[in-house]
Amino acid sequence: MSMLWIAVIAASVLSFGQKWLGYQAPPDALDRPRISRTTTLLPIALLGALVATQTATSGTEIVLDARLAALGVAVALLLARAPFLVVVIGAAAAAAVLRVLGWA
Repeated sequence: MSMLWIAVIAASVLSFGQKWLGYQAPPDALDRPRISRTTTLLPIALLGALVATQTATSGTEIVLDARLAALGVAVALLLARAPFLVVVIGAAAAAAVLRVLGWA
């Protein structure tokens, strides 16, 4: 078994253990206002950070390419209350067109 698989299995076990510990937390500890606000906003912050890093970086460099324009199209379509499928297809089409035009 390679070191990669050992690392994957170890990360899986640790993730499962962390999730199990979360279920063991007493409910009254989670009902505090500060904890409730934090647990509500944390997924939004993590998703925003993921979108930012996947859109504007390539390795260790900041890049401005078709992904950023596609994100702009997606935001515009979301603001226009377009259905999610239309948003995804519109953003993908925008990125594809820009890459065909040479703006990788």
